[in-house]
Parts: sequence; structure tokens; C-alpha cells
Amino acid sequence: MTSPYNPVEIERKWQARWAADRLYEVSEDSPRPKYYALTMFPYTSGDLHIGHWYAMAPSDVQARYKRMQGFNVLHPMGFDAFGLPAENAAIKHGIHPHKWTMDNIENMRRQLKTIGAIYDWRREVITCLPDYYKWTQWLFLKLYHAGLAYRASAPVNWCPKCQTALANEQVVGEGVCDRCETPVIKKDLEQWFFRITKYAEELLDMSQIDWPEKIKTMQTNWIGRSTGADIDFPLEKPIGGQKAIRIFTTRPDTTFGVTFMVLAPEHPLVPHLTTPAQKAEVEAYIAQTRRATEVERTTAEREKTGVFTGGYCINPVNGAKVPVFIADYVLPTYGYGAIMAVPAHDTRDFAFAKKFNLPIPVVISPPGWEGRPLAEAYTGEGVMVNSGPFNGMPSPECLKKITAWLEEKGWGRYAVTYRLRDWLVSRQRYWGAPIPIVYCDTCGTVPVPEKDLPVLLPPDAEFKPTGESPLKYHAAFVNTECPKCGGAAKRETDTMDTHMCSAWYYLRYTSPKYDKGPFEPRAGRYWLPVDLYTGGAEHAVMHLLYARFFARALRDLGLLDFSEPFKKLFNQGTIIYQKAKMSKSKGNVVNPDDYVDTMGADTIRAYLMFVGPWEQGGEWMDNGIIGMNRWLHRVWNLVEEPYTGNHVNSEAEKELLRRTHRTVKKVSGDIERFRFNTMLAALMEFTNHLTDVREAGSVAPESWNNAITTLLKLLAPTAPHLAEELWQRTGGQYSIHNQSWPSWDEALAREEEIILVIQVNGKVRDRISVPASISEEAATGLALGSERIKPFLNNQKPRKIIYVPGKLVNIVV
Repeated sequence: MTSPYNPVEIERKWQARWAADRLYEVSEDSPRPKYYALTMFPYTSGDLHIGHWYAMAPSDVQARYKRMQGFNVLHPMGFDAFGLPAENAAIKHGIHPHKWTMDNIENMRRQLKTIGAIYDWRREVITCLPDYYKWTQWLFLKLYHAGLAYRASAPVNWCPKCQTALANEQVVGEGVCDRCETPVIKKDLEQWFFRITKYAEELLDMSQIDWPEKIKTMQTNWIGRSTGADIDFPLEKPIGGQKAIRIFTTRPDTTFGVTFMVLAPEHPLVPHLTTPAQKAEVEAYIAQTRRATEVERTTAEREKTGVFTGGYCINPVNGAKVPVFIADYVLPTYGYGAIMAVPAHDTRDFAFAKKFNLPIPVVISPPGWEGRPLAEAYTGEGVMVNSGPFNGMPSPECLKKITAWLEEKGWGRYAVTYRLRDWLVSRQRYWGAPIPIVYCDTCGTVPVPEKDLPVLLPPDAEFKPTGESPLKYHAAFVNTECPKCGGAAKRETDTMDTHMCSAWYYLRYTSPKYDKGPFEPRAGRYWLPVDLYTGGAEHAVMHLLYARFFARALRDLGLLDFSEPFKKLFNQGTIIYQKAKMSKSKGNVVNPDDYVDTMGADTIRAYLMFVGPWEQGGEWMDNGIIGMNRWLHRVWNLVEEPYTGNHVNSEAEKELLRRTHRTVKKVSGDIERFRFNTMLAALMEFTNHLTDVREAGSVAPESWNNAITTLLKLLAPTAPHLAEELWQRTGGQYSIHNQSWPSWDEALAREEEIILVIQVNGKVRDRISVPASISEEAATGLALGSERIKPFLNNQKPRKIIYVPGKLVNIVV
């Protein structure tokens, strides 16, 4: 009789043993090559759900695999602990953000430990603790002294509900706050910025990183490099020393067609250009603009509005007097907040000119044009007309020629501009790292000396539902001494964007207790940069872009010797449940605790990897996990039941050897490529074959034991507790996780793979490469888990599944 598989008891036993033996603790003194595998740390929301496990369990499988391959693997975990939700909880529930956050961390840490991951908990980081945010402040000061942090009055994205400024990247969808979905408005504030635009060109170079193309494309588009020309349009009379309106254009070839100028309502010249007769109309329009979101201002479908300022400038190329308008579709953040309007060759300018009855001269003739007025803007190539010395030339040739001519005349110059704006880091909230700056009437803006860090958050702040930072009204925090003159001064009451904490957290994991800097230099040289970073694609133009900028800034400060923080990036998909992405906000989360306490963590780990390709995600199905649990029970029984080879034959021996080597190769390759679902299908195939061998008794006990040894090693990354228990029961030397990963003989592993055709109602909907020996169970599981198949199932239960061995699966719905 075999003992029953009790996953809950087994998992608790081995987690306690691994912790007591410090099995997963790592150091820089190992002779093994290092491998830094990092998963994005969770926000301290209170509970982990299955969606979190989907990010963490497969990444742990990959890290365990690398460890068995002979690498010294750092795979740490911590908590992103500052942020608005904690402050909102303080207001709503009357609980301090620190207590709310630390209580959540305690619960989440408990949940994380049940996963059975190889986290070295000595290296945990918590971003809201002073021993962490001291160095966040220290890094801010380094950037400040290097001219990369500065304070400026600027129109910022403002969330009226959260009562805080937002970075451009935090304004999503139709111009709403990414936290509360309130429409975002513009507001002028004194704010702190990081000069990320200094690195715009360098950030476009992604030759050193192995990242998904879609992430690289998103960053490239967000940075938004445009080439063209800066052109100065002289004012009729200089204003405050300014003699011209400068614009950036990607179409210098159309400069002769400019008939009006449009400034953003926020442009500093607007009040000076506006005549008394136009003042009331201009001011009313500016007030109206401030109530619109950026998306509303720039949408192509919206009717173009604007107001004449009463002022004029001069087109330098032909001396024409050009009226100056303001319009909300021009943004202060693009170029210089001003555009030259060429209505004949820009759809938006054409509509504006029609509305305000402005001239529309043609300067690039369309094919077959006979000199008549255009019915719509012509934006293609053609022959230059009405363009002085450039008449008759093909317009593409004139892009560079006109720019060179403008430069020769002193009217313009070749230029590059970017969509990327400097990173706004100020937040008008309490629960964040205080900005280490004081303001003195005598000395001005004064950085806090490094010896006085950290600037601590006061624990007795009063939280009111006004949306304003409690720091603003905390006299003991605000009133301080000037570090320079010793006189009375006031502290900065803004705190830092939480993305500042996560821009460098990967550095702290290398030496989280180090107290002489953000990280210990020797440990940094050993572990950095990160070899593999896994997490969600939604962080493409915030966290991932900020971290790349930060690494370059610290490199230039001599703190790092590399430019890219994460060599390889892999984005997992999302878990769908009840027809929506699993999230607390949607109320459709599944708590892993319920399953850990019944089926065990190994079952959850395995099931999550089988629901579909990791990069695509999959659907959580409560009944689906039962099948995975049954398979682990079969593995248990397969290994536990005594084996006797009663009918040994050479062909069966050879076939088992071939199957073993093929499985090792398949599982190894699939883990390398993050194809965890097909990796599990291969393990299922192998266990099915071993079951057949047991029933036939067709191989020698030695051959059987060798195959079981290999199976357990291959299973160890996915089901670490089960593998450890069975390894011990079969006489293996503790621990299986310290064993070497199996190797394979290429000749023996050479296997016929087939393309499994998957049909829905007889129509081909997907094709998957699988071992030729795949079983009906594994083939059906892969078919039903395919992301390409799910839309055709439309959440219906299949009426019938037809399996043709080695060829196809036809799902009938």
C-alpha cells in the first residue's frame, strides 16, 4: 500500500525545512556564474490573488531551472509600498497609511511564502521604510546637484479628485486619471521634474536589450523623435527682449504657404500679443481650455476652435504679415507651444482657415492641378509653386534645401524634437518619500545635507478628505532651519512619485542592509545588471522607461557601469476570470489561500502554467485545476508504488531511454522559451508512458529508477514540494533543488514533432508543434487552452471533442 498524497502537509514540512536550512540564501562568494532573475514587485494592496501568482510562479520555475543548471541565482522579492491607495485608506477608514501598509505586507508576505519560491527573504525591500527611502532621497539629491532635478512653474496634469499632479504617462484613455478615472485638467503649479529629455536620443537606442518588440515600439513612439526645422517668425515689435515666435516644423518645404500662426493658450507671449480689443475673448477662451482634457483638445474629430489675439508676426521667407491666433489643439508640451499654419497642406489647418476665412495658398501642386482653389488639404508630394526660388522643384528635394536656405539666411536651422516630456515627480500627498529640499528667504532653494537624511514623514499627520497633503499643515514638519544660514526655513511638502522608488529598487536587492549608500559597490558589481526581468506590459512607458533613464543618469554620476538595467524582458499575459481581467477593482479575484489549503501550491503553480502560453495569459476555470491536481496525484502514485520488472525486453528499454532524453530536451527548451504549457504537456506524456511501462513491467528496475530520477528533477521547478518529498522517499540526497539539471543525448532525443491541427466545428483555427507521441489528454488540454481557440468557443462547453492521434483535435460547439 502506498501512503496518500497530502500536499498541504508536505508543503508546510518542506517550506519549514528549506527556511531552517537557509537553502535559498545566496551570496556573492559563490564560484557559480551569477544569474539575476527579477519579477516586478507587488503593490501593497492587502491580498495576493491568482493574477499575482500568474506573474510569480512561472518566473520562479525559470529561476529554479537556472539554479539547477549551475547558476548562482538571485530571485528576490519586496514590496512597492508608497502610494495614493494607502492615503485614501487613511482618510476612509481612519487608519494611518503606515499601519495599513505594514499590515498588508505582513499578509502578503505570508501568502508569498506559500508559493514555495526561492526568494531569499533576507534581501526583502520595503520602499516606505526609512532605511529605503533615505536612499531614494539621496539619489534625488545626486540628480539635483547634477542638474537633472529642477523646480519649475508649469501647467501640469491635475486630477481634481485625487488632488495631485500626474505625469503624462498617468493620464490614460480619454484623458482620465489612471487611478480614479476622473477627467484630468491643466493647472499651473511649482513642480519638481527630472530631466529625462536629456536622454531622449539615447533611450531610443535599444540595441543592448532583448525586449519584446511591442515594448520597444511603445517606448519609441512615446519618445516621439521628429526631425525638421526650427524657424523664427519675427514679431512686429519685440516683447520683453523676445524678437520672434519660434516654431518647430517637420514640413519646412511648406513655409511659403504660412498664412496664420497658432499658439497654445498657455504660451507666455499670449498676454503680450493680445490687444485690448481681444483681451476679454482671449481670457475667456483660455479659461475654457483649462477645463478640457488633453485628449479632448487634440482629437481629430473635434471641431477646431480658436481666438485671434489681435497680434501679428512676419513670415521671414516672403515678408507676409501673419495673424496670430490661440487654439486649444496646440499643446504647450509639443515643440515650442506654437505652430506655423499651412492650410493648403494640413487637414487641421485647412478646417481652421475655412472657419475663420483665412487665405489658403497652394505651395505644393497636386498632380494635374490647374491653379484652382483646393477642395481639401493636399498632404502628398508634388511640385513646388508660389515658393520663390524653389518653384518647379520636387517637394521631397526641398525639405533639406529650404532648411539649409533658412539657416543661411539666419531664419531657421535643422532641428530634432521629441514628444517625451521631463518626468514630473512632485506629488501633493503624504504617503511618499519627502523631497529633501528646504526654502529659505535668504538662501533660496537649499538641498538637505546628506548627513541629515532621511527626512522622515511625521507619524502624527492629520488626514482630512480635502485632497491636500497633511504635510502642508504639519507645523513641526514644515518649519525648520536653513542648512546654510541657520535661519528660519520651510520644508518642501511635496513627496515623490512612487515610480521614483521603483526606478532603482533592483539595485537595493543586491545589499538591502547596506547603510553607506543605496547599494554596496562590490555586490552591485557582482549581480548587476538584471539578467531577466518579468512583469506586465502595462509598465512600458512609465516604470520601464523611467528605470532606463535612471540607470543612465546614475551611470553618468559614476554610480553604475552599465546603461541598461534589464538585459532581457518578458511580459506575461493576464488571467481572465468571469470574462474580465482578474483584478480587485473588478471584484473578480480568486484567493489562492483557498486552494493552497486544500490542493496545495504545487497544483496552483502547475495549473497556472497550463492554462495557455505565458505571454498570452489564460482563463482561470475552477474545474480546470481539478484535472491538474489529479495529474500530480498520478505522479505521486507512479513513484510511490513499488516497481518490479517482470517482462523486460530490449525494445521497451530503448524506447524508455529515447522518451527520457526527448523529454529532457523538450522540457529544457520550453522553460528557456517560457513555453510552460507545452513543457507540462511533455511531462504529462512522459508520466503516461511510465504508467504504461509499469503496467507491462517491460524494463529493468535500474532503467525504471533512472527514468523516475529524471522525472523528479524535471518536475522540481514546477512542483518543488512534491518533487522534494518524492526525491527523499526514493533515497535521493537532500535536496533535489541542489541537484544538477539532467542532460540529454542529441541522437537519442531526436524526435519527430508533429503539427497538431486544432479545429472548431471542422474549421482550422490553430496549429501547435507537439511531440508525435502526445496523448489525447494532453492534446485536448493544449487545444482548449489555446488563446486562438477561446474566442471561437465563446465560453460554451464543448459538445464533443474528436481526437485523431498524431493529426488533429476537433472541438464541436
